[in-house]
Amino acid sequence: MDMMISNLQQQRQVTEQLRREAAIKRISVSQAVQDIMKFISEHEQDDCLIVGFSSQKANPFREKSSCTLL
Repeated sequence: MDMMISNLQQQRQVTEQLRREAAIKRISVSQAVQDIMKFISEHEQDDCLIVGFSSQKANPFREKSSCTLL
């Protein structure tokens, strides 16, 4: 009997989750692509990989200098 109640509760949770997912507002792929392209073109001047870094120290990808002992 407990197993049936547990199974019923689990099925209710699954149903609730599916209802939440079905209620999510969706947009078409073509609209999403247009939005992404617009975002990229609006923010490309801030992209350091496109315009470069203002100085070598601002570059987090630079090779780290090593300390050498003579």
